[in-house]
Amino acid sequence: MPGTERRWRPGYPLDAARTLLPLRRGPADPSYRTTGDGAIWRASRTPDGPGTIRIIARAGEVTAQAWGPGADWLLERLPALLGAEDDPGALVLPPGSLREAQRTHAGVRLGRTGLVLESLVPAILEQKVTTDEAYRAWRILLRDFGTPAPGPEEGMRVAPSARAWALIPSWEWHRAGVDPKRSATITRAVRLAPRLEEASALGHADALARLTAVPGIGLWTAAETLQRSNGDADAVSVGDYHLPNLVGWALAGRPRSTDEQMLDLLAPYTGQRYRLCRLILLTGTHAPRYGPRLTPNDHRRR
Repeated sequence: MPGTERRWRPGYPLDAARTLLPLRRGPADPSYRTTGDGAIWRASRTPDGPGTIRIIARAGEVTAQAWGPGADWLLERLPALLGAEDDPGALVLPPGSLREAQRTHAGVRLGRTGLVLESLVPAILEQKVTTDEAYRAWRILLRDFGTPAPGPEEGMRVAPSARAWALIPSWEWHRAGVDPKRSATITRAVRLAPRLEEASALGHADALARLTAVPGIGLWTAAETLQRSNGDADAVSVGDYHLPNLVGWALAGRPRSTDEQMLDLLAPYTGQRYRLCRLILLTGTHAPRYGPRLTPNDHRRR
């Protein structure tokens, strides 16, 4: 099954694997897969319907194939997905290790999917739980309520439609380990899907306001969504369990920081704050660890 094909030359250094990595929800994400030939596969629910895209970037050229009703939509937006609308040079750093890391990771860009719900639902699943818990819930829900991804790659799944998310019964959320607060937030959000999807075409402040107007969606969830759907270079994940300490350590040598202290350190880079956070993450820097880590919950036993 050959699918529809597109070839595209970015004209800039491109690390496709790291650029797309934020879209993967864990190593066993049913909607995201890498294969031994270097291909990256993504299954999405586009405005035209389900689609699967296979991307290979080699020698300055990207080759993409796509299948399903959403194939043309995915191929048309391939450059945006791989950062063609991004401007890495907008982040100007002083001499030092971070500027060197910026040079080293010049091929990592902020891509935009143009799909809000696709990133919003898993972000809600990640609220106040460990990543392992959230990834497990995502896998179960896609397996049981998603649809098979178009194309030749077996076992991939497309996330449920807004209506299908809304119809998931309470006991199925419970079985997936999702507590009532998060499931209720997802249900509210998907019922507003058309209006929330409009946020993909809005600027930072308006998109943030659009998402956070939904009860249960705070700054962290909105930022985690807009980083992916809009390629928003300024969407800081305020409220993150680890990020303030990471930023505080990287920018001030401070092992522990609050959200407020983190935002003060990032203030000189307003407009590019998420890009700087992403760069710090790429360096592999870790703040010193003290005390207990966040422990998993088991909502299935309640």
